[in-house]
Amino acid sequence: MSTGTFKVAKKEINRENNVALEKEKPSQTAAEEKPKETPVEFLSSLAAVLVTGLFIITFVVQAFEIPSSSMEDTLLIGDHVFVNRVQFAPQTAWVGPLLPYRDPRHGEIVVFLHPDPQTAGMYVVKRIIGVPGDRIHLRNGVVYRNGVALVEPYVQHDRDNSFDSYRNNFPSVPPSDGDGLSADWSGDLASHIEGDDLVVPPNRFFAMGDHRGVSLDSRYWGFIPKENIIGRPMFIYWSFETPADQVQKTTWGDRALFLGKVILHFFDETRWGRTLKFVK
Repeated sequence: MSTGTFKVAKKEINRENNVALEKEKPSQTAAEEKPKETPVEFLSSLAAVLVTGLFIITFVVQAFEIPSSSMEDTLLIGDHVFVNRVQFAPQTAWVGPLLPYRDPRHGEIVVFLHPDPQTAGMYVVKRIIGVPGDRIHLRNGVVYRNGVALVEPYVQHDRDNSFDSYRNNFPSVPPSDGDGLSADWSGDLASHIEGDDLVVPPNRFFAMGDHRGVSLDSRYWGFIPKENIIGRPMFIYWSFETPADQVQKTTWGDRALFLGKVILHFFDETRWGRTLKFVK
């Protein structure tokens, strides 16, 4: 009697074990059947990511660092911004209707290639003051566009010099040799003056920095050609306390020292309050 009971129990145990084994087999089989990525497939995926990233930073957005104080307090030395390269790009026939191409407007901040041939290749950031057809002049540091004084709450006047007549009363006061005009603009300026105004020609833009007392802008090197405009800064993705003369330190030793400073003081000298701040 007891023997029969043992046999039945043994069968039940075996049945349960078989069920458990059957339940385990599908998952084990699935794990065994999962294909492993080959080196060729990995390199192909990596190449796709790199090509996509390269396309984005070449044609869509690009990172720039602010090197000077000419746009303070809107943009500080050490601000790192992403620039929209699409909006002001030359319109193409095949995607033109699909993308929001347009020209820069009054008050917009733009990144562009410096128009002076002596500093070709240098990226600059300024605010658009005049578009084609506008008449621009300054009186005692106040900007007038088409006869109307501009209200500019973003402008800093802490470094204004009331004795700098050319800067404050452009273009009615002729430049002197010490005003620092580029050679091309010094010869071309007079041809664009009508009365007391500077008239912006077609496909050109007049731009100034927000830090008016220190900004070297269209008053000193002329108009921005439309084709020189790279794009519009969108937002600050990182800002770090940076010395004003850091842009002039170009040796490998200087760069290594500054990199060391960034590593050591990343947390305490990053301007966290400016992170993801929109530029306007």
